[in-house]
Amino acid sequence: RTPSSFIVHGHDEGALMQLKDYIQNTLNWQEPIVLRDQSNAGKTIIEKFEDFALRVDYVFVLLTPDDTAIADGTNEEKRRSRQNVVFEMGFFCGSLGRRSGRVLLLHKGAVELPSDIAGVVWIDISSGIKAVGEEIRKEVTALSPERRRA
Repeated sequence: RTPSSFIVHGHDEGALMQLKDYIQNTLNWQEPIVLRDQSNAGKTIIEKFEDFALRVDYVFVLLTPDDTAIADGTNEEKRRSRQNVVFEMGFFCGSLGRRSGRVLLLHKGAVELPSDIAGVVWIDISSGIKAVGEEIRKEVTALSPERRRA
């Protein structure tokens, strides 16, 4: 069985399409789950998310600088990922295990990265998915079911 995956994403359509293409056409995995592309089937968004989230082997989180935040007491702007991305990342780190290696964080550009989840794989995709494709492949291959049994 080929691995299944879920892509958590914000507004960077290009990064999402590159990653989806890489997973399907380079890794030759099943089509990744992108929540917005799935039927609601009468469910709330969180119910739909939970249903699909429980079916996957790996999660790719695209942390892209979609939002701007200003720290209290300063005028310093920081670029952040969408709140749904941070929420879903936390859900997957909790449900799949932060140190399992099954959650890969792909960050792009000057995006503020959460400091309290050390141990999760971080890969910089600022030069594109293909530029770091072998790094992604190395991470997911290291934890394939066949290698886990060895």
